[in-house]
Amino acid sequence: MHKLLALAVAAGAVLLLALGLTTPASSTPAGPPPGDTVVEVTGDRANGFEIHFYDGTALFPPTDSEARAECGEYDTRVARVRCRTEVRTWYRDLGDLKQALDWAHASG
Repeated sequence: MHKLLALAVAAGAVLLLALGLTTPASSTPAGPPPGDTVVEVTGDRANGFEIHFYDGTALFPPTDSEARAECGEYDTRVARVRCRTEVRTWYRDLGDLKQALDWAHASG
């Protein structure tokens, strides 16, 4: 029974591999990406990021220290903590996005 199951799994893997190799991959995209597609992120959290979009627009979020200083202006402690957490998450994610885009541009 185990040999039959292993044979079926192997046959299925070979079939999927064959389909994957014979299916033509589209080398041309269906069209341009949406204008709000991020194409490049430069900078860092200390000096500020620049976020560039496909349509040519850009965003320039404040530096980490500026954003955290703005968080200090909230009235309640909970609001200040929430704001600082959002800032840390935002800049962590921008760093990850920058790294992913750099890798994608270098690979392609």
